[in-house]
Amino acid sequence: MKSERYDRQSFLGDGSQDKIETTTVGVVGAGGGGSHIVQQLSHVGFLKTVVFDEDHVSESNLNRNVGSRAKDVVNKLAKVLVAKRIMRDLHPGIRPVVYNGKWEKHPEALRRCDIIVSCVDSFPARRDLEAEARRNLIPLIDIGIDVHPNENGPPSLVGQVILSMPGHACMQCMGFLSDENLAKEGQRYGDAAGPRPQVVWPNGIVASFAVDLVVDLVTDWTGKIRGPVYLSYDGNRRTVSQNNRLLVAPAKCEHYPLESAGAPIFRPL
Repeated sequence: MKSERYDRQSFLGDGSQDKIETTTVGVVGAGGGGSHIVQQLSHVGFLKTVVFDEDHVSESNLNRNVGSRAKDVVNKLAKVLVAKRIMRDLHPGIRPVVYNGKWEKHPEALRRCDIIVSCVDSFPARRDLEAEARRNLIPLIDIGIDVHPNENGPPSLVGQVILSMPGHACMQCMGFLSDENLAKEGQRYGDAAGPRPQVVWPNGIVASFAVDLVVDLVTDWTGKIRGPVYLSYDGNRRTVSQNNRLLVAPAKCEHYPLESAGAPIFRPL
């Protein structure tokens, strides 16, 4: 798709737009963070985006889901159809691929992606998605936002952007995923404390860093991404910085060795 639309992206390097337009990016989760991802990827010129989400638009989504409209609540429009509308509005001639369901129901579509962006809500969901990405040697970028109560001051608004690269430290190696937080996860949504707080602007911040990583992986315009990335967002201080856990993470993944890549093999007992 050659036009002056992308002239101001020429700093990304010769042939960068062709690489962008032929790269398939999977987005798992089309809610607060995923909607930003889809919108920005479309603006940059990614034409082969595959989106997975089983939910529909509700009243509580309108404070953060980019592209959602009030009438979508009435129509109970699937979030992936909102994503599709965003992509088609920017590129009328394309046919976006969206799945109104969990990625586990369409694993073959996920495996065809060159890069996966994880916008899921729970630690177990992150673990399962990373495992699938590792088996298929696909770079995975995970984003998330959370709010923690503080007895002696305002609540802490925090988030993360993690690039999990096959062969390098995974999210367990980096200490983001652990047996402890996997065990505690489960009933965050709908528990006695109410649903997890979410607002639009921090989702936009971590999503922007994720799209930055996608573009750099595809074009290599900085020439610097050769391994994992772990960025921490501090909404109270309004900073994004490298998490020190990455400094002590092993250079080689201890949980997903490269020789274990490929679909799992089941043998009769």
